[in-house]
Amino acid sequence: MTDVTDERPTAADDGLVQVLDAEGRVRDGATVPDLSDEELVEMYAQMRLARHLDERAVSLQRQGRLGTYPPLAGQEAAQIGSTHALRDDDWILDQYREHGAVVVRGIEPEYLLYWKGHEVGNAWLASRSIFPLNISIASHLPHATGMAWAARLQGDDRVVCCHFGDGATSEGDFHEALNFAGVFDAPAIFFCNNNQYAISVPRERQTASATIAEKADAYGFAGVRVDGMDPLAVYQVTTAAVEKARDPNEDELRPTLIEAEMYRYGAHTTADDPTKYRDDAEVERWKDRDPIPRMEAFLRERDLLDDERVDAIGERNRERVADLIAGAEAYEPDVDEWFEHAYDEATPRVREQQRYLRDLRDRHGEDALLRDE
Repeated sequence: MTDVTDERPTAADDGLVQVLDAEGRVRDGATVPDLSDEELVEMYAQMRLARHLDERAVSLQRQGRLGTYPPLAGQEAAQIGSTHALRDDDWILDQYREHGAVVVRGIEPEYLLYWKGHEVGNAWLASRSIFPLNISIASHLPHATGMAWAARLQGDDRVVCCHFGDGATSEGDFHEALNFAGVFDAPAIFFCNNNQYAISVPRERQTASATIAEKADAYGFAGVRVDGMDPLAVYQVTTAAVEKARDPNEDELRPTLIEAEMYRYGAHTTADDPTKYRDDAEVERWKDRDPIPRMEAFLRERDLLDDERVDAIGERNRERVADLIAGAEAYEPDVDEWFEHAYDEATPRVREQQRYLRDLRDRHGEDALLRDE
């Protein structure tokens, strides 16, 4: 275990909490979280797995083997670090880009099936205490508040961690969710992935506030800024928020707003062209803070990684992703399932449509319906 005398988050002069500098060295005055050597290496390996999965997913989408997909590259530290700070039964409510959080919870082929258009992916996420993915911006935040408040009313000590982008803070759902969380002291963590752009709208045009974290003041609870490309800082800040949510001091409210500052290297989704609103020089500047080489340098300094171990992690990750893709592409869907998820009980109109499709399949066969014209 790492020798730690004080694990409280340490902020730089500008209020940004960091443990590692851009080269992976521990900053003066910062402390390394109390994680085992194995856990530290695992976080690094999971960040690399998430990055490789991301690269393959973009490639699959370009080949027509996956639906529209939101790349995560650059945001791995925030996702892996924050999820490691949670218990396995703590609920996570994601926006749609948090593939790294799913990696930590034990990713399976079903997750790729979601991006291939199969509802079985959402059902699988629930088995990992991850709320069904949300595409409409910010609408999952009120659910997070409600779930956290309900857990407290029921005497359940689980915490709810809600991930969202900076663009979500421009939606009314954000303000309503945080206001209710403060009023009812819900054990919720609102984790803002500030990747600098709400699709093409830069952060400075989102709000006149100096920071997103300071918005927590209006709701009566704590807000904190963290380097979202520093996995150790993210883990440290989220751990403190989790502990407060479960067992606050008398003068503290349970919720926390975490603003993780980071950068999205790729497009907003595979339907986006980021060259229309930013230049390559900006992207390259942010890549100087890339979370993966920072963590690797930190681990090499402690003799926890060398070239052989790094290569072995890469090979395991390539095999793992290949297995995930093969498992997803081997799935044979049941067409009748298309009609099972719109309503709790199917309406007569839905059943009529289901019978109509069955009749078409019986009369013409699957090949005729799937043939490209």
